[in-house]
Amino acid sequence: MVGGHRRFGHRLVSLLAVLRDEARLPLAVIQRLVRTLSGLELSVGAIVDNVAAVAERAQPVVAALDAQIRASPVVHVDETGWREAGRNGYVWTFSTPTIRLFRHGRRTKEMVSAVLGEAFAGVLVSDFYAAYTGYAGEHQYCWAHLLRDIHELTEQHPTDAALRGWATAVRAILTDAQAGATGTAHERWSVRRQTEADLGALCAPWLESTVTQTTLCRRIQTQLSHLFVFVTDPAVPATNNAAERSLRPLVVARKISGGTRSAEGTTTRLALASLFGTWRAQGRNPYDACVALLQSP
Repeated sequence: MVGGHRRFGHRLVSLLAVLRDEARLPLAVIQRLVRTLSGLELSVGAIVDNVAAVAERAQPVVAALDAQIRASPVVHVDETGWREAGRNGYVWTFSTPTIRLFRHGRRTKEMVSAVLGEAFAGVLVSDFYAAYTGYAGEHQYCWAHLLRDIHELTEQHPTDAALRGWATAVRAILTDAQAGATGTAHERWSVRRQTEADLGALCAPWLESTVTQTTLCRRIQTQLSHLFVFVTDPAVPATNNAAERSLRPLVVARKISGGTRSAEGTTTRLALASLFGTWRAQGRNPYDACVALLQSP
């Protein structure tokens, strides 16, 4: 029996971390694989300790990712449920095209402020959850979520011709906005102002009524100035799909394990998720990158 991460080489420790975080394998399966491939007998405790050691070693790297997120011009944010020691909580993702950062906490707007900081001057891309509405800076709300809500509403009311016509008109305005998100800055701003005006006019008749689409019209009216940022800023997408893709590995891990058993386990899990998620986003080989991390001074 081999115990204690200090007796393991960098490559073996990196393999354990990759199998646990990237492959999301149970500890017993990792034991069998290591035994089959190397003849080495590892205890569950040894595997856990060594994977935690990688997360501990990665803390300066994760702190640097935090600083890079705060300095980014565009940040995608989303959250998903996560159980820790049998208690419900949430995991948040803050991501860019090349960075993945994960944090555990409550599902409140304070999490956004705590991670991004008061000095964040970039564009926040999110869904319509209330925790994001307090952000005072430039904000792009997700069109995929809005269209999904509109589609679900039309599915619930298949005989409502007025609703179907309204939904078609909303999609047509988005198409105009996407087509106009090219050209000079002046042309983009012209398209943005026009599409904002068109969508506002489309929703205005239903704001004070009780028709099926009234709730969505009120949401659109409230967030109208944050729906077409993508038209004038080429770096901003119209959807928050990037954040959902960022969360997917953790969602799969949650379905397999149910969460983590302790705060220490959550810290390890999210540090590795930030580390390996960032390496994947940057096109790096996670195993080689982990070996390099452990070999660095």
